[in-house]
Amino acid sequence: MGESRGRHELKHYINYADVLQLRTRLPYVAGLDKNAVQENGYRVKSLYFDNYNDKALKEKIDGISEREKFRLRLYNNDTSFIRLEKKSKKNGICFKESAIITIEECKRLLEGDLQALKENGNSLCLELYSKMHYQQLRFKNIVDYQREAYIHPMGNVRITLDYDIRTSYNACAFLEPEPVLVPLSGIYILEVKYDDFLPEIIRGIVSLPSRTSTSFSKYARSRVI
Repeated sequence: MGESRGRHELKHYINYADVLQLRTRLPYVAGLDKNAVQENGYRVKSLYFDNYNDKALKEKIDGISEREKFRLRLYNNDTSFIRLEKKSKKNGICFKESAIITIEECKRLLEGDLQALKENGNSLCLELYSKMHYQQLRFKNIVDYQREAYIHPMGNVRITLDYDIRTSYNACAFLEPEPVLVPLSGIYILEVKYDDFLPEIIRGIVSLPSRTSTSFSKYARSRVI
């Protein structure tokens, strides 16, 4: 399991003109993320968990300072590399833990066989196994989007542009290469993540006129369409 140190996270609603501007400026100070297989980045597909009372969704909407959510994630529809992730937030700092699960384990989980998590043995899998039993966590929805990502070594900065966001409540379609998804039209999101400090050169580039920070969540937004 991988567990990250706490990181700062800034999010901004932007528009397509901003995307074009950032595409032009960012390559001068940041390199492309290693996961990019095309010029326009890569696809990200996540399947989120929540309980019967939508605890994670409500805590996000209410701005609760300490909260968490679980998801399965894969990239470019590559089912040979599937991650279970837990993302948590404490007093404005974000943390992420992850564990690898196999496609066979994922299929079993999608079919409702929770033993797949227990047999995996990873501590994060065991935590989800416990919470699916005692907190009644269940699959909620798929969120799929295009991501362009840039990295800058100072401050361990990661800058992402997310758009073409789509969703589906058909959790069983998570492993399908082309599931039927509903688009969330016109949404473009800039995210900036960093460790202890954000270099001024990066701050200057991502500071766009009239764009203010937001607590946008692709999961929450896709649940309230």
